[in-house]
Amino acid sequence: MNVKQESLITVVDAGSSKICVLVAELQDGVLRYRSHGIEAARGMRKGLIAELGPAADAINRAALAAERGARAPIETAVVGVGGSHVRGVNSRGGISMGSRMREITREEVRAAVDRARSVALPPDREVLHLLPQEFILDDQGGIHDPIGMVGNKLEVNLHLSTCSGGIAQSVVTCTNRAGLEVTDTIYEGIAAAEAVLSADERELGVCVADIGSSTTELAVFFEGSIAHTAVLPIGGDHFTNDLAVGLHVSVEEAEELKCIYGNCVVTAVPQSNEIEIGSNLAVGSLNAGGGTSRIVRQRFLAEILEPRARELFTMLRDNLRQGGVLEALGAGCVLTGGGSRIAGLLDNAESLLRVPSRVGMPVPLSRMPEELVSPEFSAAIGMLLYTHRTQVRRASEEQGLRSKLKAIFAGSY
Repeated sequence: MNVKQESLITVVDAGSSKICVLVAELQDGVLRYRSHGIEAARGMRKGLIAELGPAADAINRAALAAERGARAPIETAVVGVGGSHVRGVNSRGGISMGSRMREITREEVRAAVDRARSVALPPDREVLHLLPQEFILDDQGGIHDPIGMVGNKLEVNLHLSTCSGGIAQSVVTCTNRAGLEVTDTIYEGIAAAEAVLSADERELGVCVADIGSSTTELAVFFEGSIAHTAVLPIGGDHFTNDLAVGLHVSVEEAEELKCIYGNCVVTAVPQSNEIEIGSNLAVGSLNAGGGTSRIVRQRFLAEILEPRARELFTMLRDNLRQGGVLEALGAGCVLTGGGSRIAGLLDNAESLLRVPSRVGMPVPLSRMPEELVSPEFSAAIGMLLYTHRTQVRRASEEQGLRSKLKAIFAGSY
């Protein structure tokens, strides 16, 4: 099937546990699922690239699988960036337009944003996103788009999502080695929010916690704009490793036990419940029984998992308080990512944050397989939606510029 390359959008979500390459096609202004490829992650550690060769090979394998499904060559991709090196900072700046009132154009908006972004960053930091929170025109705040309005002074409150330049470049280099040209990078916390939040939640105030394998990416929205971003150094693998050590089983069996029998609330598990463990132990595991099965109380799993859950949400609460947004969660907290599926996490979130919480399922694209409509694919689906929205906005701006130029030249004859 012949497909125009410019109608395809490809995203790469390279996590600690899996590599996902997702392809969508733009048809008549509608974004439709085209194909995907999933490969076990290699060369990754704690969400970062530890070995370039194996990581590039895993991305290449996932991209080839997606390419076969799309029946079209995949040449470019948008890549997600996450990990504990990502940090957010708020800034304010603006411009004065003299004593006479003037109409605000796109040039004034750009000048105000440039002034606000000129904060002192360490030399190794790189800006991932420039996200205006609100514009202030002659001391009138709460303006989302000042173009066409009239005033003397334009200011902007800006959120800068920053990352380590070296680590981000490693992700780009790795994807390039896999045969894909990187056209853009997106913070995975913002991408996940794109896939799971409603407009009302963004307006009322909400925190999205994308719980991955090694880290939890946060994005807080208030009054329709981004207010705070951060990354916590706890993810789903920490729960799994706690079980592996506490139960003396392999990591593989601990993961299975976590998903099937795990609960982060001790009192939610009946005292009489017992489960069999150890029958699927890997060779060389810590179990002294040599792989023989044994019976343990199911509550023992919860006694291991609950402290880790409380640590995660205590850290999340303290981070939001430090960022000044803890009291802004009118719509509560949305958990997504593969780690959000652990039973009892919502109870811990509500108990420690004192706001309603839910598990965020990504908005499915047209024709998307049901197995992808799951929290662990929120970031990848969100990257597609974010990229599409960005492309539409840029096209609209270019169309507006062309119309203005056409009017100027038409009036010169």
